[in-house]
Amino acid sequence: MRHEIPLIWHPVPQDATADSQAVSDAQTAYDSVWADTSMPVQQSTGLEAQLLKEDKLYAVLAVVLIIWLGIVFFLLRTDRRIDRLERRVDTQNSDS
Repeated sequence: MRHEIPLIWHPVPQDATADSQAVSDAQTAYDSVWADTSMPVQQSTGLEAQLLKEDKLYAVLAVVLIIWLGIVFFLLRTDRRIDRLERRVDTQNSDS
């Protein structure tokens, strides 16, 4: 569902005797125009709702985070090992 935001435009009157309220509306900060509106909130559906209801969503997110940290650790360790091997090969080639 797409929510369209209404366009609010307050023209600055050209007439010097214009209502002071219209002038102050035209000079209102943009964020104050939207301050009284409520943000639409999307309701949880399906698997997300079930995991939230049973308080398992955060456990799943923690497991995924641990997996990603393990992958990063493995890649860094492998990079260090390859760097050491490259240095060893370079020193053996320079000694020959």
